[in-house]
Amino acid sequence: MCGIVGYIGGEEAAPILLRGLQKLEYRGYDSAGIAVLGEAGLKVCKSKGRLAALEEKIALENASALPGAARGTLSLEGTMGLGHTRWATHGEPSDVNSHPHTDVSGKIAVVHNGIIENHAKLRAWLKDHGVAFRSETDTEVIAHLIDFHYNGDLLRAVMETIQRLEGSYALGIICENEPDRIIAVRRESPLVAGAAAGSSFIASDVPALLEHTRDVYYLDDREIAVLFRDRIEFYNDEGQPVLKETARVSWDAAEAEKGGYEHFMLKEIHEQPRALVDTLRPRIRNEESTDGSAPFRSINLEEIGFDSSWAGAGRVVIAACGTAWHAGVVGKYAFEHYVRIPVEVDVASEFRYRNPVLDPANPGGDIFIIISQSGETADTLAAMRMAKKKGARIVAITNVVGSTLAREADLVMYTWAGPEIAVASTKAFTTQLMCLYLMAVRLGFLRGTLDGEASAAAIEAMEKIPQAAEKILSEKEKIQRFASRQFNKTKVFYMGRLFDYAVSMESALKLKEVSYIHSEAFAAGELKHGPIALVDQHTLVTAICTQSRLFDKMDSNIKEIKARGGTAAVITYEDVTAFDETADEIFRIPRTDESLSPLLSVIPSQLYAYYCSVLRGLDPDRPRNLAKSVTVE
Repeated sequence: MCGIVGYIGGEEAAPILLRGLQKLEYRGYDSAGIAVLGEAGLKVCKSKGRLAALEEKIALENASALPGAARGTLSLEGTMGLGHTRWATHGEPSDVNSHPHTDVSGKIAVVHNGIIENHAKLRAWLKDHGVAFRSETDTEVIAHLIDFHYNGDLLRAVMETIQRLEGSYALGIICENEPDRIIAVRRESPLVAGAAAGSSFIASDVPALLEHTRDVYYLDDREIAVLFRDRIEFYNDEGQPVLKETARVSWDAAEAEKGGYEHFMLKEIHEQPRALVDTLRPRIRNEESTDGSAPFRSINLEEIGFDSSWAGAGRVVIAACGTAWHAGVVGKYAFEHYVRIPVEVDVASEFRYRNPVLDPANPGGDIFIIISQSGETADTLAAMRMAKKKGARIVAITNVVGSTLAREADLVMYTWAGPEIAVASTKAFTTQLMCLYLMAVRLGFLRGTLDGEASAAAIEAMEKIPQAAEKILSEKEKIQRFASRQFNKTKVFYMGRLFDYAVSMESALKLKEVSYIHSEAFAAGELKHGPIALVDQHTLVTAICTQSRLFDKMDSNIKEIKARGGTAAVITYEDVTAFDETADEIFRIPRTDESLSPLLSVIPSQLYAYYCSVLRGLDPDRPRNLAKSVTVE
């Protein structure tokens, strides 16, 4: 959510800030602004809407600052500054509520991601001390507090201010009286710093920095960075120096570009075969048998220490939010199928409040798996921290090296999906599934519920998935044509059983995220327990049918839809004829092990959601009101 960019160096700051904000547009926002400090002092320009509106406003106001213009008009010239894209929390989207925010004098500017939970109390206190507020935001409180504590030392004023703040924040701060530095602070909201020759940067996420440097510093919780032109200094929140090592960003900046695709979402859907290979291949190896027989294929999960010590676990507990939670539901079915172990899957925002019962980390305890694409999801991090306090051993699945989740978990399994820019997750979901399948098959082998032959068969089936995904993508035009006939449906339902129910939930989420069509998912057996009352000629129901022993029951459900005037689509295998006389449209996927079917059956739904969004004239990469990294509750 939101985006922060900061720069101090020898070049004009405004163009650098704007380019950096463009790299963060995927995070979601409804207004934007920049503050630049130069010889004319601190100047701020903010605008509701997209970055294009801000750029137009800057151009118009700078034009008025040409010779002969009135004194005091804007001139965004200077070699240091801050930029921000805002997603509204406190106060509606507007020019006034946009960041950066300044103190009363206009000499201190602040950008902020997160939420200050005690802002109302601080606002009342500041008003009692004569402060007049301009905006409705919680962030403006921070600027005024820094001004209140400022006595010639910006770092000290910031440290005193954050002691009074409750909530989450990533902050960038500049002050007209100290034009040689930027202060950055992080608590429960991601922030990264980087340095290049003669310049330093901060940003909410790595893509904003890749144009300038690959060597970055990930700020830890409650750390402060002071950026100078020639160095970056780090402190804890008590002012004690901290030594930090740089992390090298391995992926290329081009991976965060569209690469010829119209949208990032479509590009990332097409990247799934490669991402699945990258996630799977390093974890498969050939083992020499001990009895002299032929070598066999096995799963290597040494990165998370998944060895025989895990075999005695009594339960698997999974916590996540949104798409990652849907991956966890698939994981539940996978662990129960391959390992025959009880599994509990929780929405992380519920888990953190319900005083869950956990068995501490020991041979007979829980395997606690936490999942987050960004590694910065606030509710997921809170669930992990609660579980750690209760003694659980945390295994994290995430896509972002250096994220908070990766740093705080006991063990980390990376998805290796590459940067995912579109707000709606696609390749993150399927690579999370692949990680869960690898863990389930490996644990099944360790516990003896899968013998060597069964384990090898599952590995072989997983290795065929990327090619099968390529085949589905090669036939996407059929889905596009179907979307062109159905995108105006007012109600869309997805239904399935077992693994297919989990995919139905993810499919419904994708459609509502990017097309704003009302979409729901339900277990197919629940059709007569309420949902069927909503079915009429304006309804599309997509039945996901990959569990062969349930085809007859699914066909009956589809007939019930058809009898009430609904349109019925089916996602099933290419060799299945059971629905030919029933469904209005069938999307066929290559045959695979039925337990692995979610890796393939979700792809037609991803494509359908994308095409509906485009056909409705929307931007699938940046859906309204949504953010890529949900760093607040």
